[in-house]
Amino acid sequence: MKINGAQKGLVGEISVPGDKSISHRSIIISSLSTSNSIIENLLESEDVKRTIEAFRDMGVNIIKEDNKYFVEGVGLRGLKKPKRPIDCGNSGTTARLLTGMLAGQKFDSTIVGDKSLSMRPMDRVILPLTSMGAKIKGRMNKYLPINISSAEHKLKAINYELPVASAQVKSAILLATLYAEGKTTIKENKVTRDHTERMLKYFGCNIYKEKNIIYMDSNSILMGKKIYVPGDISSASFFIVAAAIIKGSNLIIRNVGINPTRTGVIDVLKKMGADIKVINKKEVNNEPMGDIVIKYSPLKGTAIDGQIVGTLIDEIPILAVAASLAEGVTVIKGAGELKYKESNRLKAIYKELTKMGANVKELEDGLIIEGFEELKAAKLDSYNDHRMAMALSIAALKAKGQSEIIGYQSVNISYPNFYDTLYSFC
Repeated sequence: MKINGAQKGLVGEISVPGDKSISHRSIIISSLSTSNSIIENLLESEDVKRTIEAFRDMGVNIIKEDNKYFVEGVGLRGLKKPKRPIDCGNSGTTARLLTGMLAGQKFDSTIVGDKSLSMRPMDRVILPLTSMGAKIKGRMNKYLPINISSAEHKLKAINYELPVASAQVKSAILLATLYAEGKTTIKENKVTRDHTERMLKYFGCNIYKEKNIIYMDSNSILMGKKIYVPGDISSASFFIVAAAIIKGSNLIIRNVGINPTRTGVIDVLKKMGADIKVINKKEVNNEPMGDIVIKYSPLKGTAIDGQIVGTLIDEIPILAVAASLAEGVTVIKGAGELKYKESNRLKAIYKELTKMGANVKELEDGLIIEGFEELKAAKLDSYNDHRMAMALSIAALKAKGQSEIIGYQSVNISYPNFYDTLYSFC
């Protein structure tokens, strides 16, 4: 993919695909409900398709008509043993959340993934699930493929303190709790996205949070619902930053999810001086949504650390691009989790922005970035990581000359029409 530096600002209105995290959870929780659900604006990406196929393989009838998916829920105990290993492809969300759900089933199952996913740590879910009574074996007790044995007895609820800020680990435990006895508590030391909690409550689960502790009763009965999936703020963030850094921009992004556990990217950009407003706020299926208005404004460096990191972990690649074009220095700390994504994003950001002339220093858990007025065109490697591909594409818009993105096809993981939207402004 070759991209020339932008000659004009981004002006107009766009929408972005449905939220990836909510899309996964809407399929999972609808399938486990006792009645039917209708899902509108579901993200049709490679990752979400893996989750859909997994439940179809377990006997759930999922039909698409127009822009809606109809899911015939089978209840907590209505799933069937899959005839083959569940192939999660590159989707860590599918692998980790399904591990939690499968831990309580009365059949054996196997989860596999592609080369990249097979190198991402699964012990972070295996350990708490094992303490609940699940029988799980993985390669080196840490990696895919993993085998999950039939649960001979009900799982037991646990009191668990998350050692890493991970919504996937939290969600795996909550889904396993549907098959447990007692009340599970999960302590979060850093805020992470709470889509699972919100959706479980929307479907009828007794789940609540006090301060930083989540409480969930077992033996819940989930009832089918209508769901509208808001636009993905992680996908929107690429165009939010593009509009913020390119002169003459005045962009509106419609119907974006503004869940407070996900809006750290907006908070940080405002702190950097970006001209951003959220209008037309409303709530759908227990999730807040609104329109985001962005105009060009010069940015300045800032510090990104502490609690806010958990609310923008997926947006750090594009925030690094913004930082490379901001006045002054930006320091990012507490983002060590980025080493275990589709690529080692800390190292990838350092290497690729350095190619473009940015002054970047890689830290053990973050980055130090000194801003420049302009980047230079380069041949850039996405490492087959969708968020790196999109972040580097936006960086290329602010580079002098023509850049090339290697592995650009990885955008299909979360935003299949990304380049169509991008080129609508070029």
